[in-house]
Amino acid sequence: MFVVTAQADEIAAGCLVGFASQASINPPRFLVGLSTKNHTFRVAAGATHLGVHVFDTRHLEVVRMFGSQTGDTINKFDRCSWHSGPAQTPILDDAAAWFVGEILERFEMGDHVGHLLEPVGGSPPQELEHWVSFGDVRDLEPGHEA
Repeated sequence: MFVVTAQADEIAAGCLVGFASQASINPPRFLVGLSTKNHTFRVAAGATHLGVHVFDTRHLEVVRMFGSQTGDTINKFDRCSWHSGPAQTPILDDAAAWFVGEILERFEMGDHVGHLLEPVGGSPPQELEHWVSFGDVRDLEPGHEA
C-alpha cells in the first residue's frame, strides 16, 4: 500500500493507494491509479508531480488516517508531520521511503485515472522494514466511496 500526495494551487492532498506498480526499468517509470471520486485526484489534476510513500507498520496510524479520511472534510496535513519536497510536493516525515515523480501521462483506467511517473528524487529505506500491506488496512472504511 502507498500513500500518494499532491499539491496544486497551494492545496495539499493525499490518499491511500492500492493500485500502483513499477511500470518500466529503463527508463524508470511508476504507475499510480487515483480514484476519480477522490479529493486527491482532483488536486492531482492540477499537479505536475506526485509523492509516493511506503510506511513501516510502526506508523500504521498515519496510513489509516490517509485511507479513512477525505480531504473534502479535513486537512490531513494538520494531523501529521510533513515537509515540502521536490516540486513543492508534500513529503510525509514518518514514511520509511518515498519518491517524487513527474507526471508524464494521465489515462483512464475505469473508475481510476493512471498517472505515469518519472522519479525525480526520493529517499530509500534505511533498513529492512515491515511494510504496510493490504492486510493491515483491509478493515478501513474509506473516506469516500470507491
